[in-house]
Amino acid sequence: MQLKPDNPHLNWQGVVSIEKVNDSIMPWRTPHESHVLFPEPLLERSAMPAGVRISFKSDTTRISGSIVEQRDAGLLDIVCDGEFISSIDLKGKNSFIFEGLSNKEKLIELWLPQFGRFQLRSLELDDGASLEPYIDKRPRWITYGSSITQCRSAASPTQTWPGIVARDKGFNLTCLGYGGQCHLDSMVARMIRDLPAHYISMCLGINIQGASSLGPRAFRPAIIGAVQIIREQHTDIPIVLMSPIYCPNREENPNPVGFNLLKMREEVQAAADALQSYGDENIHYVSGLDVFGEDFVDLLPDNLHPDAEGYRVMGKNFVSEVANKYFVEGEI
Repeated sequence: MQLKPDNPHLNWQGVVSIEKVNDSIMPWRTPHESHVLFPEPLLERSAMPAGVRISFKSDTTRISGSIVEQRDAGLLDIVCDGEFISSIDLKGKNSFIFEGLSNKEKLIELWLPQFGRFQLRSLELDDGASLEPYIDKRPRWITYGSSITQCRSAASPTQTWPGIVARDKGFNLTCLGYGGQCHLDSMVARMIRDLPAHYISMCLGINIQGASSLGPRAFRPAIIGAVQIIREQHTDIPIVLMSPIYCPNREENPNPVGFNLLKMREEVQAAADALQSYGDENIHYVSGLDVFGEDFVDLLPDNLHPDAEGYRVMGKNFVSEVANKYFVEGEI
C-alpha cells in the first residue's frame, strides 16, 4: 500500500511548516511562506528536521520510503509504541526500509535526521495493512537553542537531548535548535508565540557569545523582549531560561564585545529576575552548569559540543533539573 507524503493519516510532528517540492514533501522548522523575513543562515538550519517525526498507527510489518537523495544526511529512527527499534543511515540513499515489525496495531514514529535535509516522496506499507492517524494529546514542549540543542553528534535522532527528554516525559516535542543561529531573532520569538505550547525552554547565549552578535548592553533586553513577545499568546505557561552549558575556552575569556560565559549567565539570570519582579510568576532561570557542568568536560571533544554520551547526560540532567521541577501536569 503506497502513501503519498501528504496523506491525511500521516501526522508530521515537530514541524512549523511543510512545503511541497516537486513530487516530495519537505519539513521546515520555520514558516516557509515567510522565509523572506528570516536570516538565510537560520533557514539553512531550519531546513534540517531535528525533532521531527512522521507518526501514524498501523499493523504493517514493513515500512519502506522513497526520498530525495541528500549528500548530507543522518540517521532515521523507527519507534513503535514508544520502543526504539532500529536506525537507518540515509546518506546518499533515495530509499529506506524497515522490516520485521510486529503485526499488531501500534503507534509508529519515524524520527527524522537532526542534520541534513529530508524530502519524502512516498511511504509503502504491507498490502491490506491498517492505517489510522495518531491524535497526540500529550503536552506540547518547545525548546529553542543552538547546535547544542540541534545535537548533530548525538547517536541518532531519538538520542538528542530534547528527544531523550520528550520520550522520558511523554512530551510532544518541537525542537528549535538551530546550529550557530540562536540569536534571539524577533521573527523566531513571534513564531514561538504563534505555536501551540504547554512548556517552553530557551537555551541562550553560546551563539551570541561566539558571534559577538549582542553585547552587554543588548543581551538582557533582547531576552526580556523575546519573552514578552511570547507572552502575548502564552500568557502564563512555564518558560525556562537556561544559560550556556560549560565551555572551557569561553568561561573567562571575553569575546570582542567583552562577553564571557560567566557574565552571560549573570545576564540570563538577571533577565529572569526582572521578569519575575514585573509580575511573571512562571518564568524560571536554570544555570546551564546544572545540566552540563565542568565535571563532564571529557564529553566535549571540541571543547564546545557534547559527544553522543554527553547528549545523553544532558537529557538525563534536563529531566531532573528542569522538566521534573517546572514542566508538571498541574501547570497545563
